Amino acid sequence: MAVKEPLRPLSGIKPIGKPGHWRVTVYYTLVESFHHGPAKAVKGCAEFHCSHGKAALGSYPKDFLDSVQIEGSGRITSGPQRGRYLNWSHIVGWWLDDTTRDSAGKPLRPFGTAAADRDVLARGHRFVITDCGKDDDGHTIDAKVCTRLRSAEWTVTDLFRPGYGGEHHADLYIGEETGPNFAKSPWYTELSGATLYTR
Repeated sequence: MAVKEPLRPLSGIKPIGKPGHWRVTVYYTLVESFHHGPAKAVKGCAEFHCSHGKAALGSYPKDFLDSVQIEGSGRITSGPQRGRYLNWSHIVGWWLDDTTRDSAGKPLRPFGTAAADRDVLARGHRFVITDCGKDDDGHTIDAKVCTRLRSAEWTVTDLFRPGYGGEHHADLYIGEETGPNFAKSPWYTELSGATLYTR
C-alpha cells in the first residue's frame, strides 16, 4: 500500500528550504554474520581515542570491511572481539569500540541521528520528514519505510565529510542491517524531492 499523502505539518514548525527539494539518504551498521567471503586482516586502534593505530584487530570478510568503509561501522559476531564494533573513519582509520559513533564521538541513535552539511543544518538541529517524495527512478517509496522515517524526529549530530554533503541533503541513521543483501532491501533507500520541517 503506497503512502499517498504528505504528513500534515504540526503547528509551530516550518519547512526547511523549499518543500519537495530535499535528497535524503540512509546509513546503517553492518553485521558481520550476514557477510561471507575471504577473510582480510585489519590493523588500527584497539580502543577509542586513538588515530591510525597499528594493532591487529582481527580478520573479517572482505565484503564486510568494504561496506564498513562506506557506512562507518560494523558489529562483530565472531572471534575474540565478538559483540564489539569495528568502526572506520577517513580521519582515524580502523578502530574497535563498544558502540557506533557520530563525528563528535557520541553513540549513534537508530531513527534519531542524522548527518548534514554544517553549512545547511548545524549540529543539534532537529527536523521531521513530512513527505518522502520518490526514489531516483520516480517510484513511490515503500509504505512501511516511508511511514517509519516520517514518524521519527531526527537530530543532526553527525556531519558530512567535506565534499559529501551539499545543500538540501540529509543522511539518516537507521540502525543495524536486518539480513543478508540489506543494501538491496527497501530500507536502503534514497528519497528524492522530500520535504523537511523544523521547529
